[in-house]
Amino acid sequence: MSRNRFEKLEPERQQKLFESAAEEFSEHGYDGASLNRILDKSGMSKSSLYYYFDDKADLFSTLMERATAYLLKEVGGFDMDKLTADNYWSELEVLSRRTAELMNRNDWFLKLGRAFYRLRGSKRKSAPVDHLFDLSRRWMAKFVDKGQELGVVRTDLPHSMLIDSAMGLGEALDRWGVDHWNDFDDDDERIEVLSTSIGLFKRLFGKEAEKS
Repeated sequence: MSRNRFEKLEPERQQKLFESAAEEFSEHGYDGASLNRILDKSGMSKSSLYYYFDDKADLFSTLMERATAYLLKEVGGFDMDKLTADNYWSELEVLSRRTAELMNRNDWFLKLGRAFYRLRGSKRKSAPVDHLFDLSRRWMAKFVDKGQELGVVRTDLPHSMLIDSAMGLGEALDRWGVDHWNDFDDDDERIEVLSTSIGLFKRLFGKEAEKS
């Protein structure tokens, strides 16, 4: 994709395309998603779409990257250098709470999350999401390393086992969240459940777990 080309497209048309694509991928999965339906909903012509994107995989990957960048912008950064032994776990909970609040305000993040995990579950079709998953794993490794440096993350297990386990728990919580988001009628209750679930990380990976 020519990213310079796409950046020149009016922000309103970019947003309309991304919202239409998020809805389509969420409702039909990656394989079942139709570029024609996305075009109909967004009002973009097929020639324009292929001017900006190589194919459906390129559109989906770009959509995920843009959604992630937007999420980080709205939720706020997570500066590892500012973490201390006192705020390490609480800052993770704050990040989770802000993310949940953003999803309450923008339901297309929820739709996109469902599409992401549908594709993530397909070994043959997961390439468009593998890059983002690898980035998440590198972030998790840095987070764990920082916690061990601060003396708040356990060190009695192999490093790769900690990372794999933390990624597994994170993915399980994310999947549960996108699958059960609409089970809650109250936004505050939804936010509270998800932010409280972050406590699982501390109980499983915190320094105190070494002694149990």
